[in-house]
Amino acid sequence: MILHSTDNAVSWITLNRPEAMNALTWDQRERVIALLTGASADPAVRAVVITARGRGFCAGADLRGGPPAGERVAGDVARTIRLGAQRLIAAVLDCEKPVIAAVNGTAAGIGAHLAFACDLVLAAEPARFIEVFVRRGLVPDGGGAHLLPRLVGPQRAKELMFFGDALTAADAERIGLVNRVVPPDDLEKTAREWAERLAAGPTRALALTKQLVNASLDTDRATAFAAEAAAQEINMTTADAVEGVTSFVERRAPRFEGR
Repeated sequence: MILHSTDNAVSWITLNRPEAMNALTWDQRERVIALLTGASADPAVRAVVITARGRGFCAGADLRGGPPAGERVAGDVARTIRLGAQRLIAAVLDCEKPVIAAVNGTAAGIGAHLAFACDLVLAAEPARFIEVFVRRGLVPDGGGAHLLPRLVGPQRAKELMFFGDALTAADAERIGLVNRVVPPDDLEKTAREWAERLAAGPTRALALTKQLVNASLDTDRATAFAAEAAAQEINMTTADAVEGVTSFVERRAPRFEGR
């Protein structure tokens, strides 16, 4: 139910349960987490794309198979969320390689948050984003209340979460949830172009930049400046930093090797 391949230093993770709009099962979620963790440690991987087959990107978590509400013990739900949806979103945020979401269709609930956690979001024109939780009488999970206010501000985040209305790809781009909207036939091509461009970049510098940006909204200026200086110190020990400076002096295009 999860397809995986590596091509030109790009790890392609494809949700492949189209008959269920790619609603995530436990084993699918664990496989995606493992692939993202593996990408961080694999020098042959320098960028990641998460996409899906069929009409949907991800319709959320597959809620079938859980215990009936009356059989739950206090603490079960919090534990399930912590070890499940939150681990998935954290795996995207913590991946040391840039992650692109190529959203082919509806992204609802945890599926929307999976896309929003990615570093860059491409959406096909028919794609829709839905904070579906309120429709089920549920509180948003999978880091939604953390991600959305940071992307679109608290008022807009509340509007999306309070009403649960479907947001078109064009509207998602307009308010800053999506980087670019493309025709469906161009989605894979554009994702490949972006990912291969990232894969040809200075991999460690990109990882450190991702860490700085992700942490910036939760830290004060002094902490952010200290982290920036430390990241520069670390990065200047890499071969790509040396190559970048050398190529500038020699007036040629850099040849980054991801180390």
